[in-house]
Amino acid sequence: MILVCGEALVDLFAGAGEGSEMPARIVAGGSPFNVAIGLARLGIEASFLGGVSRDGFGSLLADRLAREGVDSRHLVRTERLTTISVVATGKDGHPSYSFHGEGTADRSLTPADLPQALPAAVRALTFGSYTMAVEPVGSAFAALAERERGRRVISVDPNLRPTVIGDMSGWHRAAERFYRTATVIKASDEDIRIAWDGQLSMAEAAAYWLGLGARLVVVTQGGQGATAFSAAGQVSVPGHAVAVQDTVGAGDTFHAALLARLSQTGRLSPEAIAVLDREALAGLLAYAAAAAAITVTRRGADLPTAAEVEAMGIRSR
Repeated sequence: MILVCGEALVDLFAGAGEGSEMPARIVAGGSPFNVAIGLARLGIEASFLGGVSRDGFGSLLADRLAREGVDSRHLVRTERLTTISVVATGKDGHPSYSFHGEGTADRSLTPADLPQALPAAVRALTFGSYTMAVEPVGSAFAALAERERGRRVISVDPNLRPTVIGDMSGWHRAAERFYRTATVIKASDEDIRIAWDGQLSMAEAAAYWLGLGARLVVVTQGGQGATAFSAAGQVSVPGHAVAVQDTVGAGDTFHAALLARLSQTGRLSPEAIAVLDREALAGLLAYAAAAAAITVTRRGADLPTAAEVEAMGIRSR
C-alpha cells in the first residue's frame, strides 16, 4: 500500500470563452488526490490521508475515492469547507491556477490527526503541493515524514503553486523539511525554475537534492521527456508525440506511475531504489512517461489504467 498525503479539493475548470462568459465545470481534484487515484488505476493499493470536508464538495471527494478503490481509513472528515481551485485553460492547452482555500479542510489537519502507527502494509508515503507549506497541515505532514523516514519510501513532488504559497522564502523553509526525509523527489523543470528563480540548472537542483539524502531525483520536461539522477548516473527518456488536449494531471500521473512501476517490479523500498541501475531507471522513466502521455490526450486529470499503459508497448514487469 502507498499512503498519499495531501489535499483533496474541487477544481473549477474554466475554458477559453467569449465575451463576459466562460464555460466551466466542477470536478474532484487536487494533486495528491489525483496521485491516489492514479495508483489505484494502475493496480496499486493506495490510501489517502488528508482533511476532507463534510460539505457537498467533500462528499463528492470521498465518494470519488471510494469509487476508484482508494482506501478511506485515513480520511479526516471536518466541518470546514472545501478548497476550490480554479483552473483556467488557455488556447495553448496550458493551465493556470488560482486557489480559494483559507481555513479550509485540506489545510486544517494537525499532528493530533495523524495515525499513531501505520499499517505494516504501507510501503511508501507521498507528499506534495501546497499542503507541504501551509499551516497547520504542513507541520503535521513534516512530522509524519520525519517519523517514517528510513523505514518506508518517502516520495516528494513539490508541484509549486506560487499563487497559493506567495512567499517563496517561506516555501523553501517548509519544503526543506520534506526534502531531507525523501527517498524519491519528482519535480518538473518548471518547479525548479520557480523555486530557484532560474538560478539553478536541472542537474544542479538534482545534485542539491541528492546531497540532502534523496536516492532518486526525477525531473520531468513536458513533451521533451524526463531525466533521472541517482548514484547510477543520469538517464533520460524522450517524450511521446501525442495530440495534447490539456496538461492537467500530467505531473500527477507521472508521479503515480513512477511509484507504481517501482512497486510492480519489487523495488519499492529505500534499499532497492538506492541501487537502481541505468537499465532499471530507463524502464522506470519510460513507464511513467507513457502514462503521462495518455493523460494529456484527455480533458482534465483522467489518469490511465495499467492496461492502457501496456497498450503503448510498456509492460508493467
